[in-house]
This record gives sequence, structure tokens and C-alpha cells, in this order.
Amino acid sequence: MSNNSSNSTATAPLLTCNNLSKAFESGGNKQIVLDHVSCTVERGEVVAIVGSSGSGKTTLLHLLGGLDSADSGSICYHGEDINTLSDGALTRWRNRHLAFVFQFHLLLPEFSALENVAMPLLLRRLPRKQALAQAAECLAAVNLSQHQHKTPEKLSGGERQRAAVARALAGQPAFILADEPTGNLDRKNADAVFNTLFQQCRARKMALMVVSHDERLAEQADRRLMLQDGVLTSV
Repeated sequence: MSNNSSNSTATAPLLTCNNLSKAFESGGNKQIVLDHVSCTVERGEVVAIVGSSGSGKTTLLHLLGGLDSADSGSICYHGEDINTLSDGALTRWRNRHLAFVFQFHLLLPEFSALENVAMPLLLRRLPRKQALAQAAECLAAVNLSQHQHKTPEKLSGGERQRAAVARALAGQPAFILADEPTGNLDRKNADAVFNTLFQQCRARKMALMVVSHDERLAEQADRRLMLQDGVLTSV
């Protein structure tokens, strides 16, 4: 029985969301942002979500990452509905299985790049020496070894964002959610960050869902989805 269960888990999609709906009240009016959105993401798959500004892409990522809750619908990872988890269990689950890369790097200014990247591991109570070693490996993977002891203010915009990518990789998550991770960068740095993110996720067999307004970069994904008028469709 347990063998059948483990085989089923191994072959099931990493993520399955069904009929997610989300609306916000504004000035007494109800604005539907997500309208019965359903999708799956396989292990190791790179999925890009495109759509116009304000189409709900960030809201969708927040729901999938457990940062917000849907009005209706389900979100399952490895077959487990995260809506059934307590706040504490959800926080522990998120730290263990997910990572985020946002448009702003969100590095802590008083810590070095190395310490910033190690932070998710330290929060798991990993021994400091081991956490710093894993962080150093991830900084090397994004070509930042020579800058690991610098604080964020001494890094360029592209370097800060690559450090944010390294931080996401450090915890060895199954799934990375990236929300316009190159939105504040010029074309050259945007290309470098995207290439690093895509290559590292594929090499480490991590699933990646990335929101981007840059169609050229989104085309590098295994699959593209478009969110428009609250409806998610394949491109």
C-alpha cells in the first residue's frame, strides 16, 4: 500500500491548483482578479506567466506561495491541500519547500551577501557553518563569490538580484516563484539574471514559475501561460 502511495506521489504534478478565484472590494465595487484559475506544474518545469499590468499575476503567485488565501478553490503540493494547514504549519512548509524572488531584492542591508543567502537556512536552525557553506556554493553558482562579503549597498543592481536568486536556491526548494525578477534591471543585467535563474533551476531540477512582462525572456520557459481578465490560458 505504501509503495503504491509513494509511486503515486512521484508521478503526480508538483503543483495542482483548481478553480482559484479571488476578488477585491474597491470603492464599494467588487473586482474579480482571478476567475476559476486552474493549472499544474510538473517537477523541474519552468513556466512563465505573461499578461498586462494589473492582470492578477502577482496575486496568483501570492496564492500559490501561501502568502494570501483564495476566496475559493484548492492548491495542492504533492497532493496536500495547503489550505488545510495552520498558519504555523504553512510557514514551516513554505520555508522548507518554496522560495521567492521578487522585483526588489529584499536583501537585509546590515548583512553581507553570504549572510543574506544563508538566512533561510539559519531560520531552519541549520548549523551556521553548514549554512554558510551552502550559501557560498550558491553565490559561486551565480558568479558572486568575489562579492560574498560585501553588503548590499556595495553591490550593483544586477549583483543584488543575483544574490536574491542565490538566496532562493540555497534552501534547495522544490519550487521557486519569481515575480518580475528583472523588472528593475537594464537589458544586459536582465538577461544575466534570467539566464542564471533558468539554468540553475533546470540543473537542480527545481520547478520555476516566473511572472514577466518581457515576452522575449518568457519564451525561454518550457511553457507559457497568459493571465487576462482573470482567466489563465496557454499561449
